[in-house]
Amino acid sequence: MIDNATILITGGTGFFGTAMARRLLTGFKPKKLIIYSRDEYKQFLMAEKFREHEDHLRFFIGDIRDKDRLARAFYDVDYVFHAGALKQVPACEYNPFEAVKTNIEGTQNVIDCAIDRGVKKVVALSTDKAVNPISLYGATKLAADKIFVSANAYAGSKNSVFSVLRSGNLAGSRGSVIPFFQMLIDKGEKELPITDMRMTRYWATVEEAVDLALVALRESCGGEIFVSKIPSFRITDLARALKPDCGLKEIGIRDGEKIHEIMITEYDSLHTREYDGHYIIFPTRYKLDKGRGLMEKGKKVEPFFQYTSDNNADW
Repeated sequence: MIDNATILITGGTGFFGTAMARRLLTGFKPKKLIIYSRDEYKQFLMAEKFREHEDHLRFFIGDIRDKDRLARAFYDVDYVFHAGALKQVPACEYNPFEAVKTNIEGTQNVIDCAIDRGVKKVVALSTDKAVNPISLYGATKLAADKIFVSANAYAGSKNSVFSVLRSGNLAGSRGSVIPFFQMLIDKGEKELPITDMRMTRYWATVEEAVDLALVALRESCGGEIFVSKIPSFRITDLARALKPDCGLKEIGIRDGEKIHEIMITEYDSLHTREYDGHYIIFPTRYKLDKGRGLMEKGKKVEPFFQYTSDNNADW
């Protein structure tokens, strides 16, 4: 499927995009891999990192807000991984209109260009913060997820397939607390700030996210939300794992921050099935003619099942 195909990654120089590029270039033989992002310096560094694959690697400087540029980049593309977004919760709270323009309007541009250019499949990278959101970032990602699911009806006869991958914060990414804690430890701080001592989060590695994104690309029939089945951790345990002798100082929850994250709500459970390494939330109007086999492979979860970071069986 990927061999001899042309693949594009929006936000391709980011944490997920770089890991996905590495997997595609070393594990498959794509005809061409296009990295679409705004930062020319990160593209330069990435080109140096993957110099041995330069015959199959292309870089487009562009913003997903720019529909014309996006349409040019999507020319003759078979598959897209959509990872371009503004992700920092505090930054989105302070710059809400910018988050809307990138995360919602930019996602709509990705959908329009994919349909117009005849892209076969698009997988969007989402987040646990899109579920029952209280932050502006989460609200924009919820909207992005909704329009991505609806895009399958919007595509009409074009047959482009859109699906979503929902995961927790990727350990070590810009959205993760790990680099922040490590920076404080490197500076010699004796105390680490904890917003709330009860706080739990999902633990997702970027390799796990890449694995499930490839599953979504292979199996999606239209409108599915693939949910990572991953362990949880307590923020206090993480702090002590990084620095066993550290003190912990509770500083209070920031704007838009939850004590626990959720990936599947009790209402989602009515349309959710469980698989070996993940869950799938199926859209209410599902194309059973295409996806019946995928649905039947899974086990229907119990009614009003919830998947949250504090009720997880895996820690």
